[in-house]
Amino acid sequence: MAVKTAVIGLGIMGQRMVAQMQANPGYQVVAGWDPSAQACAQAQAAAPGLAIADSAEQAMADAQLVYLACPPVPRKHYALQAAAAGRAVFLEKPLGVDVAESRDLVARLAASGVPAAVNFTQAASPALTRTHMAAQQGQLGALAGVDIVVSYAQWPRLWQQGADWLRFRAEGGMTREVISHFLFVAQRILGPLRVVQACPSYPTQPDLCESHMLSRLENADGLPVSVFASVGGAQPDRQELVIKGQAESRRITDFYADWASTGATFSPLELPAGDPRSGALQAQLGDLLLCLQGKPHRLATPDEALHVQILIETMLAGGAQPA
Repeated sequence: MAVKTAVIGLGIMGQRMVAQMQANPGYQVVAGWDPSAQACAQAQAAAPGLAIADSAEQAMADAQLVYLACPPVPRKHYALQAAAAGRAVFLEKPLGVDVAESRDLVARLAASGVPAAVNFTQAASPALTRTHMAAQQGQLGALAGVDIVVSYAQWPRLWQQGADWLRFRAEGGMTREVISHFLFVAQRILGPLRVVQACPSYPTQPDLCESHMLSRLENADGLPVSVFASVGGAQPDRQELVIKGQAESRRITDFYADWASTGATFSPLELPAGDPRSGALQAQLGDLLLCLQGKPHRLATPDEALHVQILIETMLAGGAQPA
């Protein structure tokens, strides 16, 4: 039986997920909702047959699973509402922007007993799976650390312009939206991290999000994770994660493509066929079905997402964590 799913938030990610769920026989999107009439109209145009509810509560009424693609702040309210009704919850990242609120959310989701996971899109990806396995099997040799490089001509990027909240400091910014993905991957490889030093830069307009981020994080063994992120200049987008090993290093670019080097130029391992974004989301949906069935899965747990959020918010505050 297909899992009856409600989608709360019909912006960029909500529309993408509706399309992917409609293409997956494991899911039946029973309703969607967004406070924006324009977003609802765009979602219906992109996904014919999508039923638009009059409220989030109405959208969730007949659902077994609630996917939350709304901005971070209202996610807690809808997640707890769904969990109280016994519905599984799949949340977009970041988990939230207030650490105390997110701690409470994680605890209450655990107490509810409903299946819950967070959509860090690389969690079930072949690139991360191959890299993680290579590290565990010793193929990379002794690990030397991780480099994260993110650079954009503008933020939000052109395709994100409809999500205006992404440009504001309260909930948006590339550190929360993009770097969080790579820190999740780094923690899967290196184990729990802590922020040693962070230097964010902000525009003069006080409500706008960061334009640059320089940070150093470390794992329990002192292995470094170096973060360089910037916005500005005529350039293509650059999104790059390098897992450095003494025998071999792996590079993941644009979330989906993985490369290897033993000292010479990085060579592609296996470039994704077709639309890599679609493939990654279908992999996530496959593991989400495992999560809903109580089986082992690769998706981010709420606890993992909370740990990433703590790192991100510490970095944005220009802080550090004790050893």
